[in-house]
Amino acid sequence: SPRRPGAAAGAERSGAERGGSSPPPPAHPRPPPAGTLPPASPPSPPPRPAAARAPAPRRPEAALPTIYAITPTYSRPVQKAELTRLANTFRQVARLHWILVEDAAARSELVSRFVAGAGLPCTHLHVPTPRRYKRPGLPRATEQRNAGLPGVLFFADDDNTYSLELFQEMRTTRKVSVWPVGLVGGRRYERPVVENGKVVGWYTGWRADRPFAIDMAGFAVSLQVILSHPKAVFKRRGSQPGMQESDFLKQITTVEELEPKANNCTKVLVWHTRTEKVNLANEPKYHLDTVSIEV
Repeated sequence: SPRRPGAAAGAERSGAERGGSSPPPPAHPRPPPAGTLPPASPPSPPPRPAAARAPAPRRPEAALPTIYAITPTYSRPVQKAELTRLANTFRQVARLHWILVEDAAARSELVSRFVAGAGLPCTHLHVPTPRRYKRPGLPRATEQRNAGLPGVLFFADDDNTYSLELFQEMRTTRKVSVWPVGLVGGRRYERPVVENGKVVGWYTGWRADRPFAIDMAGFAVSLQVILSHPKAVFKRRGSQPGMQESDFLKQITTVEELEPKANNCTKVLVWHTRTEKVNLANEPKYHLDTVSIEV
């Protein structure tokens, strides 16, 4: 219906009587029709706990120290299987560079093809062991480990099994870090004995009198330590089997300086599993198959 002039004038007079500065009161909303529910108000957000904290920012991958893992390897029926298992582990570790050293006069086609398809940063080297040192009872892989020393942090033999947690532990190594190794020395595990955060002895099944009674898989070395000790190498002459670890570590550190990892050396994160010796008794002397398959 048309608005009456008198009503408008009355509203203006009412506003002027209140001072002329306040707007007219808002109109009340119409009630909803009978049988309908009023619109639901949006739920209020849950209160934030007083002790809640923002998550700590993750460390950028580019800022992580690089782990250099050196692996001596040699030709044998299980070589490709061992390297495949190792590559599957390394591929899941951030900023790891693999130094793969063949015990050979030249790089083999098998390992070269493997490295090309491994899908991770890898340097492929070859250093032959002199024939006079290829005798039972003599230390193995000496020349191959020395080939990677300018950048190595960790000696990763291809017959071991590694937990990914191990690489997180070793990445913070300041000088030389140590941890237990499973299935070694004729025992379920061997480990450094730790008291008050310091290594004070060794739980081992073989020659506890060694200066560093530890397996090759049981320690990591900072790159800066290697660079500051350029003459530190694995010795061929004068080193007995099982003593290469001690002979090497004596050149760069002391027991008192060792850094226990793996919850003060109470967790096993690497196992000296070794692959079972394969049975090839029925393998023909000459190749009889119509195709050539790489194993």
